[in-house]
Amino acid sequence: MDQEKVERLVRELLAEIGEDPDREGLLKTPGRVAAALEFLTSGYRADTKRLINGAIFTQETNNMVIARDIEIYSLCEHHMLPFFGRCHIGYISRGGKVFGVSKLARLVDMYSRRLQIQERLTEQIARAIMGAINAEGVGVIIEARHLCMMMRGVEKQNSMMTTSSVLGSFHDSVATRNEFLSLIARPLV
Repeated sequence: MDQEKVERLVRELLAEIGEDPDREGLLKTPGRVAAALEFLTSGYRADTKRLINGAIFTQETNNMVIARDIEIYSLCEHHMLPFFGRCHIGYISRGGKVFGVSKLARLVDMYSRRLQIQERLTEQIARAIMGAINAEGVGVIIEARHLCMMMRGVEKQNSMMTTSSVLGSFHDSVATRNEFLSLIARPLV
């Protein structure tokens, strides 16, 4: 990302919306916004294989592994406003391959730090986990609040969006899917 170009564009944007980019409180804003965007879109410059970096370990198990309540912060691709919430991941290993647990959170961050829609984000995380360890099954659920729904448009302050992606045995087996849902303490409807 060209930091200086983004700073110039932010300065122009400030003037376009009726602000004075030279007033004291806004003098450093273009640089701050450029730095924030560099961080918030760092997922475009990340690579799954490099991120995992060999943190897949051999552990003979066919038990379900779950990481719950991983915070997500992303930007909606339609308005570039934040959405935020929690991601729950479950997988069943095949061939004795398990993730270093921090890598699950890092995968969530990598895909979250892009302009996103929640549906795609959920699917990307599930497919990355499935592909990295050739899992028997994967389940990913994201529950998020979207500022584009809360502070503009319909202005629904208490709205929550839930998306899920279930692959392999999580898709094919009702018992596996129900076990995942019960272990993340989400009631079946």
